[in-house]
Amino acid sequence: MKSRFAFLVTFIFVLFSRQMAVAQTMAKDELVFLTSEWKGERFPDGRPKIPDALIERAKKIGIDDAWTVLKNEGYLNQFEGGWKVIHDDVVVTGRAVTAMFMPSRPDIEKNIKDRGITKQGRKGNTNTWPIETLTKGDVYVADGFGKIGGGTLVGATLGNAIFSKTGNGVVFNGAARDLAELQNIKGFNAFVRDFHPSFLEEMVLMGLNTPIRIGSTMVLPGDLVIAQREGVLFVPAHLAEQVVTTCEFVTRKDQFGFEMVKSARYTTGQIDSQWTDEIKTEFLKWLSQHPELGTMTRAELDKVMSKRTW
Repeated sequence: MKSRFAFLVTFIFVLFSRQMAVAQTMAKDELVFLTSEWKGERFPDGRPKIPDALIERAKKIGIDDAWTVLKNEGYLNQFEGGWKVIHDDVVVTGRAVTAMFMPSRPDIEKNIKDRGITKQGRKGNTNTWPIETLTKGDVYVADGFGKIGGGTLVGATLGNAIFSKTGNGVVFNGAARDLAELQNIKGFNAFVRDFHPSFLEEMVLMGLNTPIRIGSTMVLPGDLVIAQREGVLFVPAHLAEQVVTTCEFVTRKDQFGFEMVKSARYTTGQIDSQWTDEIKTEFLKWLSQHPELGTMTRAELDKVMSKRTW
């Protein structure tokens, strides 16, 4: 019994030591394990690489519809509201690059900076390290533990650096500064808890591209971020295509339904229940007359309607 206990203690110590050795970044095999439902392309570090075309399509879908798709799949903790934004009308969509910050502690911060600078070739303060990893289409998502004063993870300089790398915005459970200057970055948006004139202080990076908590949600590297005026939705990478495709169908279905009901071709009851073969054929014919809404095959239509009566 004692030997088994000793083995367990040793195992936990080794595992903990291994995790501490890579405290800033998650090991590739661990990230692949946690996101194993994703079957597509990955970045060299293991982060799921949702296609750029899908990210662009996600800009046009409704966050309410996307939330419903996730709920139907059993994902109930993916939405977080209560943000302040720079622009109400600038949607942010992209692949999550995650960062976890904690209150600073001198010995830990010294060790992390020494290792990062001397062994990993990093420069500057730890708050700039996540920015070095960003690529086009990424969304920088950071847990700043809700700190406002001294918790300004982005200002004018870093905002320009982030946008130049990603063409995108940020989602921070923390604060931002330099609001007037950030407003001048065309296409950039920040979803933050508040704005504050202070500089960042007493915060240290403790996790880079690791799972993080943003409010009541869990965010994994590579998640599809959909940030609109209502709030932010974090879509697991393996569900991104399903969510976008279904939401696109809902938009088409609603437009089709409005026209059919208005012309008295079908009733609201017929449109809002499971469709007959006749209605499906009518819908595909209507869709071919509206090329701006994209195309859809009968097989794709049957698949999307099999999940739920939209």
